[in-house]
Amino acid sequence: MTNLEKHHKPNNFSDRIALIFTKFLRFLADAFFKKKYGHRAVVLETVAAVPGMVAGMLLHLKSLRKMEDDKGWIKILLDEAANERMHLMTFIEIAKPTFLERLIIMIAQFIFIIMYMLIFIISQRTAHRIVGYFEEEAVISYSEYLKELEIGKIPDQPAPEIAINYWNLPLHSTLKDVVKVIRDDEAGHRDVNHNFASILDSRKINKQNKNYKISNQNKKKIINE
Repeated sequence: MTNLEKHHKPNNFSDRIALIFTKFLRFLADAFFKKKYGHRAVVLETVAAVPGMVAGMLLHLKSLRKMEDDKGWIKILLDEAANERMHLMTFIEIAKPTFLERLIIMIAQFIFIIMYMLIFIISQRTAHRIVGYFEEEAVISYSEYLKELEIGKIPDQPAPEIAINYWNLPLHSTLKDVVKVIRDDEAGHRDVNHNFASILDSRKINKQNKNYKISNQNKKKIINE
């Protein structure tokens, strides 16, 4: 069963920057959309599909440049981007975006592509940690959305055909079922990106320890000579 309340506690400066950045964007989303969860999903899923594609492309180029195996990371990230795009295709059927929202989508996507690409180039682990925290917030938002549907504040409706086909849902499925499977997707992306960031953290620590040992060995060699 998916752990919906999982939260990665910041371990270092990189993690804290990622969390602060995420909380700032969450504040902006809450201020603009409030409880318009369908419209929030349309705009945010457009942005959410960016990191996997950008990261996958950069790792693809890195793999070619260094002639090294990517350990399967590229496919995972591109699959993540495709999955987020399907979230968008689903919510377009549920909440028709307004002209203003379409304008926001174009501006936000352009800015975020450049911003995320720069972050990834500067610090890949920070980039993955940001996505991990993004997905934590997405899980919270979809849980709030589901609660509003369950208590009747937001009317339930039949699931769009595109969602039934993509997630192989029963034909009688409703919006509540769609929100549940999308929330599970986001929890999966959360875990993958936090795991990637932690792996990169471990690699950095191991490299520092190795360099420290080499440095000490060189010092001893000099002293002995």
